[in-house]
Amino acid sequence: MKFVTLLVLPFAAALASTVPFKGCKQKVKESIHGPPHGWYKHAPAPKHHMLELKIALPQPKFPELEQHLWEVSDPSHARYGAYLSKQETEALMAPHPETLDIVSEWLALHGLAEEDVVRSSARDWVTIRVPVGLAEEMLDTTYHVYEHAETGESIVRTTSYSLPDILHRHADLIQPTTMFARFKAFKSTLHWANQAQSAVSYPPGETITGPAGNPVDASCNSTITLSCLRQLYNAEDYTTTATNCNKLGITGYLAQYANNKDLQQFYQAQNPSAYGSNYTLVSIHGGKNNQSYAAAGGEANLDTQFGFGLVWPTPGTFYTTGGEPPFIPSLASPNNTNEPYTHWLDYLLSQDDIPQTISTSYGDDEQTVPYTYAVRVCAGMASLGARGVSLLFSSGDGGVGVGNGNPASGQKCKSNDGRNVTKFLPMFPASCPYVTAVGGTTNIPETAAPFSSGGFSNYFARPAYQESAVSAYLAMLAPGTYEGLYNCTGRAFPDVAAQSENFSIIYRGQASPIGGTSCASPAFAAFVSMLNDARINAQKAPLGFLNPFLYSTGYNALNDITDGSNPGCGTPGFNATVGWDPVTGYGTPNFEKLKALVLAMP
Repeated sequence: MKFVTLLVLPFAAALASTVPFKGCKQKVKESIHGPPHGWYKHAPAPKHHMLELKIALPQPKFPELEQHLWEVSDPSHARYGAYLSKQETEALMAPHPETLDIVSEWLALHGLAEEDVVRSSARDWVTIRVPVGLAEEMLDTTYHVYEHAETGESIVRTTSYSLPDILHRHADLIQPTTMFARFKAFKSTLHWANQAQSAVSYPPGETITGPAGNPVDASCNSTITLSCLRQLYNAEDYTTTATNCNKLGITGYLAQYANNKDLQQFYQAQNPSAYGSNYTLVSIHGGKNNQSYAAAGGEANLDTQFGFGLVWPTPGTFYTTGGEPPFIPSLASPNNTNEPYTHWLDYLLSQDDIPQTISTSYGDDEQTVPYTYAVRVCAGMASLGARGVSLLFSSGDGGVGVGNGNPASGQKCKSNDGRNVTKFLPMFPASCPYVTAVGGTTNIPETAAPFSSGGFSNYFARPAYQESAVSAYLAMLAPGTYEGLYNCTGRAFPDVAAQSENFSIIYRGQASPIGGTSCASPAFAAFVSMLNDARINAQKAPLGFLNPFLYSTGYNALNDITDGSNPGCGTPGFNATVGWDPVTGYGTPNFEKLKALVLAMP
């Protein structure tokens, strides 16, 4: 197992001005034992197929940036809310000048001039487009087309690549090479329907008691609407502002399009005051937002309808990041890519104006993401947090791994380290310690949704902010519980939770129910955006990275979920219990209590 707390990478103190690449020994930079479960080698990759290679250069000052993050995110610290500027974060993300020189010389050796190179705003990522044949020469490897047995998806990858020995200190990673993550949308197909369904009928005016002790419309136990979430989470009387520069961001990847007709129909049904309003569309890396009904995305519709619907009139931004889903081998698509987060992060970090709250409902098994890639993407999340952005991610829909509590379903929960042993499968980016992971609940009174992913990272060590809470949970487990199936010292997730079943969206013109932690992240993010609205109106800084606040005092204003579990990998999974747990975190929001807390902070 590998762990990271501070991203400290070695750096050569001095190099000769001319690096002798020719004849330099090639050494394996990264390798995996084989493709993750479900992927099979199909055929050699076509030599002319174009790859967009992204090279991550070391960030020697990242430990300093991380220290800034801890200080500006801690409500008890004198620097709380004193976020860094774009220029300040870029200075702390930048590679050493010698790294820039030596990598440029290596690229030039392979015929790539400076005009062939795209550099990120902090110059810590280098992007080049090369045919497979040249990539194989540069990386001393062989690419193949791999197919996914269940989905039929195909990608061009390798299981090992090498670099000149002298270059190892100057390149953290190169992708796409060994990364098989699909970064799929977190929606549970078991809770999804494309056609309208009749809601359970309740007598007019019948109510049930919500988690805040207030009356909640009884229909919310079968159908979740904007009104239901405001009732459940005690925010019925709060009205947001449109003119204080507060914004909510929603991300979309892999051809998930938010249909504007569906959005307006949703507003008519659930928030008539918002009818006629729209969001700001930002296209990244050629991202599109196809408005035909046939192209409408259930995930994108869910995120925009509930996220923007809850916070209106707060302005919303929808980021559509380009990159086709894994291609069909016979097409040999020249635009195939499957690295969405780096494109999105590159763009966000290059901007002066970023939404204070951003929700993402995508991810994949942590082990399908190379360790080096996960660390670098996570470092980018830390950089956004240091600038005062609250990043929320769905925890995933597989419980502790895959399937259910049936022992037969555990056969898919296998490690990808060559041992092929049964292991729980944590999710990434939810496992990144610099983001807030959102699990799922269902019903009223709320219980843990059985599909709510949660557990412990195999890549990232447990951060100090959650040490007390997680240690208390682990102390309650019977000795030997799931011994060997999870890493008890890893970053634990989720951090919080929200409703995640029977959300009524408009999809291709019809009211349709949808479920999964995809629902929970934009819902919780909307309430965070409301809290930022309240703080900005009070002339205070936005909340930024939430976890130090949540684990120190914020949990007192959350509804603790104590029933339910998240079965998977042939086990019953973890139990929800008093306090923090790896199913629902610290629980769901009580907006009025949270608002009182955040307005009392500096």
